[in-house]
Amino acid sequence: MAQRQRFNRGKQKKTPVAVRAAMTRQPQPAYERKIPTQYGKPFVVLEDLNKNTFEYANGAWVPYSMSIAQCRQECQVKELPQKVNDKTRYEIRCPLPSEE
Repeated sequence: MAQRQRFNRGKQKKTPVAVRAAMTRQPQPAYERKIPTQYGKPFVVLEDLNKNTFEYANGAWVPYSMSIAQCRQECQVKELPQKVNDKTRYEIRCPLPSEE
């Protein structure tokens, strides 16, 4: 059985994709290398269901000054898999002061 002939329109002249991209592309800003951050020793913080945070100091869990959201902005935060009495454990590493 003969195959049906498909209609092909006349091909339009198109610029190659790379040329079109180069014409529309904005110049890239100069890349500035970030100074690597040095972090201190890790410590464990607990967060309860009310978003209160506690750190272990002098043999007891005492309230910690920052919330986990505040810690994430400044420090390196890693959630640990084990929970303690329905409290989530986090490992926090704060940045060391820069020596400039």
